[in-house]
Amino acid sequence: MRVLVVEDERRLAESIRVGLTAEGFIVDVQHDGATGLWAATENPYDVIVLDIMLPAKNGYDVLKEIRRRKIWTPVLMLTAKDGEYDQTDAFDLGADDYLTKPFSFIVLVARLRALIRRGAPERPNKITVGTLMLDPAKRCVMRGDTELQLTAREYGLLGYLMRHAGDIVTKAEILDNVWDPAYEGSENVVEVYISYLRKKIDIPFDLHTLLTIRGMGYRLVADQVPAKQTGEVQTASV
Repeated sequence: MRVLVVEDERRLAESIRVGLTAEGFIVDVQHDGATGLWAATENPYDVIVLDIMLPAKNGYDVLKEIRRRKIWTPVLMLTAKDGEYDQTDAFDLGADDYLTKPFSFIVLVARLRALIRRGAPERPNKITVGTLMLDPAKRCVMRGDTELQLTAREYGLLGYLMRHAGDIVTKAEILDNVWDPAYEGSENVVEVYISYLRKKIDIPFDLHTLLTIRGMGYRLVADQVPAKQTGEVQTASV
């Protein structure tokens, strides 16, 4: 099992290398994003451990370029950064797992083995629900021919809803998957961002695709328009 570790903290990188080698892995280490990208694209790996805060090229850019080149090696993002959008951004760009420093080495090994067992099935470059299209590689969202301008939080929320199109997702599930794990505020923040999202993906297009399911949560569906007179929802002929 061959692993690429891209980590600029040399003591940590060496510790990971020694530990993984003792577990039977073959480990290559790079200390900046540019050489990490080169290694990831030039050599076959079973899994990649990729830090976010890297010199020369950050981990997000490395991951984005790897996926753009259709390299589907499982990637575990590793970072000490506590930014609000780190986890959501990583998953949207094609990461498979995420660990925040400091971490348990035992957990790291377990996560890597799980990713290797899962393998690297080819994944679609774009997610489409009706006329709504999200392109993780280009980090853009289109409604038909119109590009939508979304904030990072709106983008993460829409991506989660599109990956679960047709399913009812609860506020708790949205918070767990879109908000920072340390978030301790009210669940009502989800309602606020659902409203923001509707004003960008539905209202300007006279559509009603982001539905509130009372007492349960939210569901994103393919193009539907609200009936003018009855208030019923109809499928759009787009």
